[in-house]
Amino acid sequence: MIKGATRLVAPQSQRNHLFIASGPSFAAKWLQPRIGNFIGEHPEIGIRLSTIADLRELDTIRFDLAIAYGRPPVLNDRQIEPLLAERLRPLCSPLLIEQLGLHEPGDLARATLIHSSNALTWTDYLRKVVGTTIKARHELWFDRSTMAIDAAVEGLGVVLESEILAADELEKGTLVAPFHQPQFEVETVSYYLVRSSEAKGRSHVDAFEAWLRAKITAANLKGTIVA
Repeated sequence: MIKGATRLVAPQSQRNHLFIASGPSFAAKWLQPRIGNFIGEHPEIGIRLSTIADLRELDTIRFDLAIAYGRPPVLNDRQIEPLLAERLRPLCSPLLIEQLGLHEPGDLARATLIHSSNALTWTDYLRKVVGTTIKARHELWFDRSTMAIDAAVEGLGVVLESEILAADELEKGTLVAPFHQPQFEVETVSYYLVRSSEAKGRSHVDAFEAWLRAKITAANLKGTIVA
């Protein structure tokens, strides 16, 4: 109890600090590599970035803005709005496509399917896109998208992931989409922006939100802008 109270109360005196909470994979794969740009534009603002594995942790930590994956179950006095729609599709290493001859979804029966904690399961994806399930050769489960993406880069199988978290791998060509047609991607709003009650009217919060939305637009991602 003392530890929790200290975490909530101690930072409140640091008015020049901005407290950001995010899911671990989004923080590691997308936000952290870009946060230096915000620091360069706003050197007067100190950043404290923490990760949350469970959205219920928002009730126990101090934050100004949270980038939540999946809608928070309890809103209390916080503001929440959709932030970002992610596009999910099968991704794998270029070599694996050649080795297994992956040309259409039915070919996934020869592959190892890599599962991660995201908004869509392989079963739901295949039913939605193909209309049936597929019995894969093997399956791997990871509780973090970062690990699942790394496994796919290493050629261990095909991962169902979004271009948001796999942006760097897609740009480098270490991951590619074996099925390029638009009908093989599924879009869903998975990221939400949560503002604490203390964030209202703080210029630091407004500056970070404006920067975040600009980065989403620059990355050609489908941000949901709410007027």
